[in-house]
Amino acid sequence: MSKKKKYLHRPPKPPKVVAKKTVMGILFGVMVAGMCFTMIYPILKLFPNVFSAVTDLGNPDVIWIPVNRSTLSFSAAWRLSMKEGIMTIAKSIGYSGFITLIQIIMSAMVGYAIARVNFPGANLIFMLVLLVFLVPPQALLLSQFIHFQHFGLFGKEMNLIGKPITLYLLAIFGFGVNQSLFIFVFRQFFKNTPKELEEAALIDGCGFNRTYISVMFPCAKPAIATVAVLGFVWNYGDTYYTGYFDPDGPYLGSILKTTFMAENEQFVTNAIATWYKLPIANAFAFDAVKQAGAIIYMIPLLIFYFITQHWLVENVENAGIVG
Repeated sequence: MSKKKKYLHRPPKPPKVVAKKTVMGILFGVMVAGMCFTMIYPILKLFPNVFSAVTDLGNPDVIWIPVNRSTLSFSAAWRLSMKEGIMTIAKSIGYSGFITLIQIIMSAMVGYAIARVNFPGANLIFMLVLLVFLVPPQALLLSQFIHFQHFGLFGKEMNLIGKPITLYLLAIFGFGVNQSLFIFVFRQFFKNTPKELEEAALIDGCGFNRTYISVMFPCAKPAIATVAVLGFVWNYGDTYYTGYFDPDGPYLGSILKTTFMAENEQFVTNAIATWYKLPIANAFAFDAVKQAGAIIYMIPLLIFYFITQHWLVENVENAGIVG
């Protein structure tokens, strides 16, 4: 019994070790709290403005708590940017989801081919994928724009600028928003996947396509989860590709960017004053409505994050347990 007690009861740690761990824990907590406050502070500063009455905007006495609460900023932002009501958000979400699905399918196929198929030039293609990621998209814009403006198919030339199919073609051919990064993610995942899975599938009579579809792609859930979250967020907030290739499309990020340009400040303030029968609406009202539009824009992203966070964390934690 004495031997058992000896092993069950650990000797107390020296006071210096305890003090060092306590100090390090406090410093780490302060650092994390400071970083969190730095990231959350700009969002917290939005709420006193967007929930204040127009008459209180610009009042130096109003810092965190509005004196007269109002949702006028949200109402004005909705009327200005949501021409089709809730369908504006629905179409933007549908576009982002569909583009993300295309990117997952195409990136996974390319990543698997580079990682697993032995063919001449595989390393060169992988280097080109990395090069596309490193090269700024502005360097490729002119050639892409000219190509889609004079797009040739079966001997006929057509202009695809201003049509959503242009964005779908970019995703299909691997030039979507940060799609080269997605190819890299899938390539690294398949590169580290045990070869025994493919050998077992081959023994069971699976060909190359069946092995990929039934075995390898389902095993890539951690990579799929990562690409799905990043792809949806980046495509939902994209204003670069949508602004050049389909500027009139139903993309919420582009709509908000166009609506609240600095050149439209006078139009927005006049609209606010007219709609809500105010004597005047100044630049502070313009900023408040713009910030309310940003909050409306973030709501689908927050909902998407809360829905997928458990699935994402679970898959990332199990990333090393493949098969």
